[in-house]
Amino acid sequence: METLESRKTAARAWFEELAGRIIAAFEVLEAKADPTLYPGESAHFVRTPWKRALSAGGEDQGGGVMGLMRGRLFEKVGVHVSTVHGAFSPEFARQVKGAGEDPRFWASGISLIAHMKNPHVPAVHLNTRMIVTTESWFGGGADLNPTLDAQRSETFVDARDFHARLKAACDAFNPDWYAKYKKWADEYFFLPHRGEHRGVGGIFYDHHDSGDWNHDFAFTKDVGLAFLDIYPQLVARHWTTPWTEAERHQQSKWRGRYAEFNLLYDRGTTFGLKTGGNVESILSSLPPVAEWR
Repeated sequence: METLESRKTAARAWFEELAGRIIAAFEVLEAKADPTLYPGESAHFVRTPWKRALSAGGEDQGGGVMGLMRGRLFEKVGVHVSTVHGAFSPEFARQVKGAGEDPRFWASGISLIAHMKNPHVPAVHLNTRMIVTTESWFGGGADLNPTLDAQRSETFVDARDFHARLKAACDAFNPDWYAKYKKWADEYFFLPHRGEHRGVGGIFYDHHDSGDWNHDFAFTKDVGLAFLDIYPQLVARHWTTPWTEAERHQQSKWRGRYAEFNLLYDRGTTFGLKTGGNVESILSSLPPVAEWR
């Protein structure tokens, strides 16, 4: 008989498997990048395990593995997995679904951000997770973040293909989900202080619980697989395109916007810091170079 513990085990195993598959795919791309455009030695991910501090009673509270690569093609990319548990602070517990009366929680997930050397290759973000309080649900999403002005439109080919692949993943489960979760992404990945979106969107979902856990888990898995399918195609589409110094400055400007969003509004950043996560992996989403003028 399926239990909550068996569901937790299955979700954690999937997030770790997906991370391994993405890391392998990214290392292949890094190794194949044209050395005339991307000189130097090909890089590999460095995986660094970490543990949360013990509870006041001395109990283990989980941890994760930070995967980070600084390469020729992937200027900075993080692929991280974690499984943590414990109790929220009273203040934070009131902000989390199902934790107001009982602050105990369990959470497992994968978080990814890729900042590319070539400004023609868009940056990208993926996060999927399972969270358990007195309730349980899935959350996450993926969004594309082009770093050239000319590419920052949903009509640009990269955005069209990225959205089409995510729509296919949603439609396989419920024809209403793509429109719902695209709208949520458009509203979420927005910088109100600048009146502009972080990128060209994607999907975002939280508190996803249709009443059929296996259905919802399969959906979350397919979101990860959709990302693994489409993003390497977008990299290969642009990685032979030379760039100019002016384009690198454009890239740095939009990277600055990305940093602003993650530091001011990103729920994952807040959740990680409020639950004693690994600061290095949480803030590895920040770009290696950014500009504010």
